[in-house]
Amino acid sequence: MAITNEMIQIATKELYSRALRKVPADAKAALAGAMKTETNETARQTLELQLRSAELAEKKDRFVCSDSGVPTYFVKVGSNAKLACDFKAAIRAGYEHLVETIDPPMLKHVTNPLTLARSYHGKDMPIVSYDFASGLDYIEMICSPKALGSGRWAALELFTFPTLEEIETYILDVAIKAGAQHCPPVVMGVGIGGTFDHCAGMASKQTLRPIGQTSPDPDIAAMEKRLFKAVNALGFGPMGTGGDTTVLGVHVDYSSGHGFTPVAVAFNCWINRRTSVKIWGDGRMEWGE
Repeated sequence: MAITNEMIQIATKELYSRALRKVPADAKAALAGAMKTETNETARQTLELQLRSAELAEKKDRFVCSDSGVPTYFVKVGSNAKLACDFKAAIRAGYEHLVETIDPPMLKHVTNPLTLARSYHGKDMPIVSYDFASGLDYIEMICSPKALGSGRWAALELFTFPTLEEIETYILDVAIKAGAQHCPPVVMGVGIGGTFDHCAGMASKQTLRPIGQTSPDPDIAAMEKRLFKAVNALGFGPMGTGGDTTVLGVHVDYSSGHGFTPVAVAFNCWINRRTSVKIWGDGRMEWGE
């Protein structure tokens, strides 16, 4: 047996729908934890409101936010997975079925950058990144819709042989420029090194890392801790109300490269939209967050 177009279509549709309606468990736990440490009363009330919004959306089966973003998927293909599908065609078909059937309907957020015409469809939609993993007998799909809060304030700069201080200063500068416009408390993903495109991809993927999971590299883990403390010290707070909770996590990855060193920063807003599924050739589908 093999993974079929039908399985990919089902996964594409269901992942997007779930991502719009449910805040992941680790994000809800982080919001609840922040309420215990937050010193600003208005910020605590905002965190409580965010948690209540998450619970009501799940209970009433409604979108947490009206900005459904654009369809963005990350696909990891196991080297031992048995495939009998056309990934691109199946993902497009699954997304088209979602647009036709989702309740409540999504707004038209897919925008042509040249004409500003808005629709559900467009060139390169859905946006899909592919990766491969040795030894796995399944594929994993992650959906993380990119909306204004999680997409607009991402940034990348190229340096030449930068010091660690220069890198961390730039990351803080990006956080300062974003302020509270990305709907905090957010998850920050950071990529360092590699090439322009690879670095941006690392930053995006780091926003998908579970909150509370630190880097196995002790130097990177120490950087994450420093940046987490520094960004929260900026005082923007939940939804810009002020306070101690601007980020729920800062997740960093790096790659070796040349003397030119790109540094990329990406965000996932407080909803932390991401859903995942593992698919086996025998028809099993294991849903996760």
